[in-house]
Parts: sequence; C-alpha cells; structure tokens
Amino acid sequence: MKETSFISDLQAGKREAYSRLLDKYQQQVFHACLSFVPNKEDAEDIAQEVFVEVFKSIHTFKGNSKLSTWIYRISVNKSLEFIRKKNTKKRFAFMQSIFGNDIPVDKTSYFTEVNHPGIILENKEKSETIFKAIHQLPEAQRIVFTLHKVDGLPYKEVAEITEKSISSVESLMFRAKKNLQQILANFYKNEN
Repeated sequence: MKETSFISDLQAGKREAYSRLLDKYQQQVFHACLSFVPNKEDAEDIAQEVFVEVFKSIHTFKGNSKLSTWIYRISVNKSLEFIRKKNTKKRFAFMQSIFGNDIPVDKTSYFTEVNHPGIILENKEKSETIFKAIHQLPEAQRIVFTLHKVDGLPYKEVAEITEKSISSVESLMFRAKKNLQQILANFYKNEN
C-alpha cells in the first residue's frame, strides 16, 4: 500500500489503518520518547499521547514531509512538553520546601531505562551519567544530539524533524559535542 493511500485511509478514520499505524510506528515512537525521557513508564505514557495526537490531527497532515517524520516531530514535542512540565513541578516543589512545606524527595533513580537501543554501554551508571549530561544541554542542542547520536537519524532527517537547515543542525551538533565534553569533564573531575 502506498503511503498516500495509507494516509487517506487514516484521514478517513478507517480502523484497520489505525491498527496498521500502531503496528508500524509503536516501537519507533516509544524509542524516540525514551531517548528524551529515559524512564520506561513515562516514555510509554508519552508514546500513548503521541498516538492520541496523531489520531486527532492526522486530517491536518499535508504531506510536506514523510509520515514518519511528522510522527517523529510529534514524539519530540510531546517528550519536551513532558520534560518542561516535570521541570516546572520540580521548581514548584523547591519553592514549597523553601517556604516550609516538607516535600518528600524520591531517592530512587529516575533512569529506569538506560539500555536504550541507540546506546550500548557496559553498565547502568555510565549510561545514567551520559543521559544526565545530555539533559543539561540547551534544548536545541539536546534535540539534535539525541536524534542524531542516540536515535541514529541522518542529518537530513534531523533537519526535517526540527525544521532547521542541515548547516544549522551541524552547528548545533558541534556545540552539543563541545558542551558534553565540558559537562562530562567537570563531572569526572568532581568524582575524583
């Protein structure tokens, strides 16, 4: 089945097209979410939100990019939206703790899923350190680095997903690598 007729079936609300969409993109969406939010349960929740969004807005899909690129973009946006909400909650909890309300702090590691398919490392601690370092990058650098290095997408596809030029993506990658080197160097300097 050609992508255009598949998209038409989706836009017409055909149940078998939605079933096929889930079969085809479920793992890809989950792994994309997991790249940004390295916690299995949260990544699963975000992936569900991605498909809800795809189902709600498939009629707005114009076909200017591949369907997979459009779905990937939604995955990235939903993941970043989740991270922003989580960071807002952290700031709120911090403010509450300053003003005397005791907030129980969860001491368990958030990084439940560090064996992401795009990263193969011997041990969980190194993976956690790298994910934490990636999450310290400025958002634009973090997105480009994650899509290219963790998910293994070529610059052309990263450019389409982020709606940036290839030279802009290359520049962001260069700065992301430099910043990561600095973050990791500081981390290991402080560890010793």
